[in-house]
Amino acid sequence: MTEQALVVLGAASFAAWLYLTWFHGDFWRAGEWLGETGEPRRWPRVAAVVPARDEAEVIAASLGSLLDQDYPGDFDILLVDDMSRDGTSERARTAAAAHGRGARLSVLRTEEPPAGWAGKMWAVATGVAAARSQEPEYLLLTDADVVHSPRNLAGLVSKAEAGKLDLVSLMVLLSGRSAWERLLLAAFVYFFQKLYPFPRINDPRRRTAGAAGGVMLVRARALAAAGGIKAIRGEIIDDCALGRLLKRRGPIWLGLTRNERSVRPYAGLHDIWDMVARSAFTQLRYSSWLLLGTVLGLAVIYLVPPALVLGWPLHEIPAAALLGGGAWALMARTFVPTLRLYGLPRWLGIALPVAGALYLAMTVDSAWRHWRGRGALWKGRRLRAG
Repeated sequence: MTEQALVVLGAASFAAWLYLTWFHGDFWRAGEWLGETGEPRRWPRVAAVVPARDEAEVIAASLGSLLDQDYPGDFDILLVDDMSRDGTSERARTAAAAHGRGARLSVLRTEEPPAGWAGKMWAVATGVAAARSQEPEYLLLTDADVVHSPRNLAGLVSKAEAGKLDLVSLMVLLSGRSAWERLLLAAFVYFFQKLYPFPRINDPRRRTAGAAGGVMLVRARALAAAGGIKAIRGEIIDDCALGRLLKRRGPIWLGLTRNERSVRPYAGLHDIWDMVARSAFTQLRYSSWLLLGTVLGLAVIYLVPPALVLGWPLHEIPAAALLGGGAWALMARTFVPTLRLYGLPRWLGIALPVAGALYLAMTVDSAWRHWRGRGALWKGRRLRAG
């Protein structure tokens, strides 16, 4: 490659990182937190809908945290067993029977979803329909592997009431055992923030919309007016689809948390790889052209800087090495707030190119699975976009 080409690549990467650092919604600062808001004059009724498929190992911890909620208003919990084969319902009933507030829990079971419905969305719709008889003002849509802190629901409702928000969502902490797994999970959250800058989502003047499916408090009236869960029945990336649906009608909010966490263990690279490969090509709308653009973009942003710096002994082009070093420094710096969130040292910011290369490969593998007809697989069920 000619000297001029290497300098151009370095300049492109450095310019990209200047834009991402200063003009892309401050996504990297990780500054959106639930915080303290004043209590509402009246605590509205809330119904939690928890879709669960083969969650016997984690359901007791998740439901226990919901039953433990220190919420002053009426609060009911509906567990929707999505055709589990591992005794999820039985574990849930046992956990509720041993809890002093176990009467809050109802357990439903779904059948095979109708044509055009994703399984999770059918389970959520089943729970939402059952909750209507209780006339809740809010629906807490939460995953079966999420453990909530005792005041989480009160904080979510206070935020929604104070801001007149139709959706309040939290990106929960993901669970990795080793520092390597935590690095990749921190990178996942970093990339999510880059794709959906939280400050832009939270700005009602911006069109950017998204949500994190682990914790979503939804105003029931707004959801019904937007067409209900049926409006996103075939979505695989259902949380962001719900964010887009609701932001068309009113303000939404998405933030980070240190107190709510997923207890689903990601045991090594294989589990994280599968998590990303399930939906990465869906995010690209199954477009080969978008895939090509994404691969080239990720290569310029994440791979070119270390290649230019570490390749200095081979090319000996000062301008290329300096531009690559500047891009790498900005990259590492912007990763620091998310590393702190996961309790990792700042210096690991220099490892972001490794994570970027792996996520690039996961994205390509997601497309390869789709082209081979394997698609997205989740707990024995093939996921197909509606």
